[in-house]
Amino acid sequence: MGKIKAENLNNYEEKRKNRKSGFYYSFLTIVLVFCLIQIGYGAILNIGKIVSYKAKVITLERVLKQTKLHNQDLKAEKKMVTSDNSLEGIARNNLKMAKQDEVLIIINKKVEKPVKKDKKFKLGDIFKLKQNSQDDELNSIPYIPQTMEEE
Repeated sequence: MGKIKAENLNNYEEKRKNRKSGFYYSFLTIVLVFCLIQIGYGAILNIGKIVSYKAKVITLERVLKQTKLHNQDLKAEKKMVTSDNSLEGIARNNLKMAKQDEVLIIINKKVEKPVKKDKKFKLGDIFKLKQNSQDDELNSIPYIPQTMEEE
């Protein structure tokens, strides 16, 4: 009977060791699966960031190219504007200036104002219409100076 007890005790201890090692293996398996999930999730996030950064780089390169072209155009325009002939043209046309020996004649052109269509008519609009018609009459007459000074 002592032998059977010893065998049962040995079997019991082996089963106990197997249970402990099984628990450890299953715990390690769960930890490894969790780590693999984390690595996969991180890889997916990084790939998404790489794609978005590539798109931003492409967009910024396109903007840089357009800006360089615009900068070249501005440099060419600056060269044109700073030349003597173009400065004289700007002074004559935009600033209405003339040389010492020249007489400047300005012809005013009547500019037609666009007509706005009101959707609803209100009682207060009658007074505005009268005031606007008086303002239009004053603005439509060009100012002609009585005396001209020649230099």
